[in-house]
Amino acid sequence: MEINNQQIMKKLFFIFILMGLLSCNEYIDKPKNLIDKTKMSEVIADLAINDQVIYLYPGSNLESGTRFILKKHQVKNEDFIASYRYYIIKQKMKGIVEDAQKIIIEKDPKSEKKIKGDIKVDNLELPKAKLERQ
Repeated sequence: MEINNQQIMKKLFFIFILMGLLSCNEYIDKPKNLIDKTKMSEVIADLAINDQVIYLYPGSNLESGTRFILKKHQVKNEDFIASYRYYIIKQKMKGIVEDAQKIIIEKDPKSEKKIKGDIKVDNLELPKAKLERQ
């Protein structure tokens, strides 16, 4: 009787393991309004350029620039976030980012050295703030 119970338990254990492996097929469902890879690359390229505006104009509003870019590409914020998560989890973001880098280089050929990492930055120290008490 014990041998029969052990065999049944082994079979049940095997069935549960098999069910667990088969059910873990997808980590994330494909978003309803998934942004295609080409458009995603264009949006990311524009967002990267917008991000650099902060360095040129420190008082500028990054959020309004982001909204403008999404509106320009006719993409909703929720769709962009869902598509971004999907591509990250599916490990397809590297190709999208590489395409975005190519788009940036087409728009500004001088940026190629910076993107490829050929530019050496001499001064890596942050400027020291003057701490004066009045």
